[in-house]
Amino acid sequence: MAQYRISGKGSAAIAESIEQAIGSGTLSPGDLLPPIRELAGELGVSPGTVAAAYGLTRRRGLTVAERRRGTRVREWRLEHAPRARAVRGRGVAGGGHPGAVDLASGNPDPALLPDLRPFLARLADAGAVETYRPASYGAPPLDTRLGEVAAKRLAADGVPAAALTCTAGALDAIHRVLTTSLQPGDRVAVEDPGWPSLLSGLERWGLVPLPVPLDDEGPDPERLWDALAGGARAVVITRQAQNPTGAALSQARATEVVGVLARYPGVLLVEDDHGDGIAGIAGRPGLVSPGSVVAARAAEGRFAFVRSASKAYSPDLRLAVLAGDAATVGRVEASVVTTSGWVSHLLQQLVAALWSDDCVSRTVADAESAYRRRRSALLAALEEAGVGAHGVSGLNVWVPLPEGAVADEASCVAALLAEGWEVSGGAAFRLASPPALRITAASLPVESATDVARAVAAAIAGTGRATY
Repeated sequence: MAQYRISGKGSAAIAESIEQAIGSGTLSPGDLLPPIRELAGELGVSPGTVAAAYGLTRRRGLTVAERRRGTRVREWRLEHAPRARAVRGRGVAGGGHPGAVDLASGNPDPALLPDLRPFLARLADAGAVETYRPASYGAPPLDTRLGEVAAKRLAADGVPAAALTCTAGALDAIHRVLTTSLQPGDRVAVEDPGWPSLLSGLERWGLVPLPVPLDDEGPDPERLWDALAGGARAVVITRQAQNPTGAALSQARATEVVGVLARYPGVLLVEDDHGDGIAGIAGRPGLVSPGSVVAARAAEGRFAFVRSASKAYSPDLRLAVLAGDAATVGRVEASVVTTSGWVSHLLQQLVAALWSDDCVSRTVADAESAYRRRRSALLAALEEAGVGAHGVSGLNVWVPLPEGAVADEASCVAALLAEGWEVSGGAAFRLASPPALRITAASLPVESATDVARAVAAAIAGTGRATY
């Protein structure tokens, strides 16, 4: 900040000045913007003008407001923006730092994804049963074949599927559900820590997040009650593979959540099931079935259930199926029709073929087992190294920094990077929850878990090497 002076007299001009500095690299991820009153004095404008400018940058996804800490340039991660990749030994693709092993991106292991080529060839074969049927302008948003396959799969999981549509991924579905059902300024109860794309999206969409802490079994019922009593008009929960903590909703916790929601029948429930197929909790006792919470909600109020194909089948399959009450699904479908028109029917028919194939199901099951082994190995190694961590399901492990730890998130990330491991600091995932690190275990070989755990322990203790 000492090398760059923000300029402008109006809120739009000030926001543009900040945006240009971020785009040019003059302002870097994590940089703290001046306090509102300080910048207002420098520019000769009112604090309200600067506050409005900062609000614009937040809605554009450029900055994030941290309670009592001010406004910072958003720390984009591999989930949000493309970055250069490299390959280093140890069998793991590198992230944004050449030579570093990527434990930050949150991506599934490409080697474990199903091979899409036979299915693309099948759709292109004029003599095949599942030949691609081109869609025309004005076609329904949901392809008939995908609708049939999705309805069958959801029904088997106990998810009410009388009303269905399709969106361009889980975030697109949640965005459309919330923005078509709520008004700007409405409050939304969300898991904390939670999915950065959702947390930053809420602000861009003009909605106010209310943080709900969670543990390995899901959202804290008492804090969920507080959020609803505080005026939340919607609740977003994750059934399994919660990002970043790996929490998986237990049957006991689901019962408590349903009981809390029953007191607020007007509140919209959104359940995110992006982890379908890769959560790694099959057969684990005490876990809730996919449709338990939304089925209970369907009898009492509005709900939406989102299941995407990206994590288990390919991040390039930007597609999610949305089930819900007729009014909620109808609003989303109208939103799709009046904006993008529809989601590619080619993608929909490809996903329908993948969801219907027994060989692909076995491939996904094998991948799920591999993810479970890798995550479990890292958790065990961290425990052996004296580091507490969470990750009962999914692709990631969440490592809270001990209270009073010598190192903060940034120094831990730097120390681990110096050792060749790229992890994510927890800032982008947190609203009010304490500092932590997120480590993606999806592509981490089991034999490397001990090395990572020892490096994490050293970083937290402040004894690891750090480069800035």
